[in-house]
Amino acid sequence: MIGAIAGDIIGSVFEWNNYKGIDFELFQANSDFTDDSVLTIATAETLLKGDDYANMYQTYGRYYPNRGYGGRFASWIYDDFAQPYNSWGNGSAMRVSPVGFYCNSLDEVLKEAKKSAEVTHNHPEGIKGAQATALAIFLARSGNSKEAIREIITNLFAYNLDRTCEQIRPDYEFNESCQGTVPEAIIAFLDSSDYESAIRLAISLGGDSDTIACITGSIAQAYYKEIPEYILNKVNDILPTEFKEIIAQFERKTYISL
Repeated sequence: MIGAIAGDIIGSVFEWNNYKGIDFELFQANSDFTDDSVLTIATAETLLKGDDYANMYQTYGRYYPNRGYGGRFASWIYDDFAQPYNSWGNGSAMRVSPVGFYCNSLDEVLKEAKKSAEVTHNHPEGIKGAQATALAIFLARSGNSKEAIREIITNLFAYNLDRTCEQIRPDYEFNESCQGTVPEAIIAFLDSSDYESAIRLAISLGGDSDTIACITGSIAQAYYKEIPEYILNKVNDILPTEFKEIIAQFERKTYISL
């Protein structure tokens, strides 16, 4: 899941300052983790401890406030009787990557991704976005080709993946929905040649840059099995110690080697 977190950090400075190119500095003085990383860590800890997703998301959200949470989620964090609010936003997809690395069958991935999404994002599109992201990760880490990933995701979720970043980029605008984010993030991975190029392509689309790069980065990590050391080192400099401890525990549990 470090691939998702690295994408979030790199994309953090571009969310409200889109750059429609790939020739940018990966890290800037104000690069930082956002709600995408916070909730990704919360998902990982939920899986490690067998805890409740809603409880863990509220706990992390309260402990790490002001990290860019959407308005409804920011209120939900503090609701002692919190209920799902039928969201189709991309929050369900940005936090789901640990599920794709943790689960070991297609059915298990789909079931767990739905479980992680529906505590807040119980709209069919919110669930679908989480499932598609987690399944793309699972398929990538299981050795499937890009064409196989494209075909399976298209058949199961009816996303249009027969586009390229070059075709998407000119007219793509800010979009916080799963249906307007997840397909584009997957395409950025499909068009890439390695982890870094995947992140650069994701950010070059514009839109909700940190979330697109977070989703793309998680799939790229699973597929390429390698993230440049200079990216990992910079991410480790930025992350809190407790995040790094959860990542290490999760990697040991899931036998991920970077």
